[in-house]
Amino acid sequence: MDSEKIDELLNKYWNCETSLEEEKQLQAYFRDAAVPDGLKETAKLFRYFDEQKKKELTDISFDQTVKKKISPPKGKMRSMFFNTMRIAAGIAVLIVAVWLVRLEVRKGTPPEMADTYDDPNRAFEETKKALMMISKSFNTAEAQAKKLNLFNEAQQNIQRQETEAEL
Repeated sequence: MDSEKIDELLNKYWNCETSLEEEKQLQAYFRDAAVPDGLKETAKLFRYFDEQKKKELTDISFDQTVKKKISPPKGKMRSMFFNTMRIAAGIAVLIVAVWLVRLEVRKGTPPEMADTYDDPNRAFEETKKALMMISKSFNTAEAQAKKLNLFNEAQQNIQRQETEAEL
């Protein structure tokens, strides 16, 4: 294989764009002992990959050693301590969550209404005045609605006359 083709394949390999066939071509090329000086380090990498594929783990004690190192020694006090810490962490998370939710709820609710008048008679008079303003606006709106009703009736009469004329 020529060096330009290898350089092209290597660029694609380093950019993670090679297909499986192209990677097999690179592996086959670097298995040979005759590799240019500029590609010696890359050849070492590919040879290392080949060696690691061939290795098998036949030692049964390896699994036991790894399991021993992973699992903590069994002890009553130690396991009770870990269980207690798990429970404490759960309670702490729960307390923080409740606190944050209450904080958000407080931000979202409007403050309570405060009395604006100390004198109940004055408050009654102001309420009466506000209701009279609403009533006056309501009466004006009612008069406008009656005008609209007349307009709708006239429109219906015109439509009825048009349909009778067509028949």
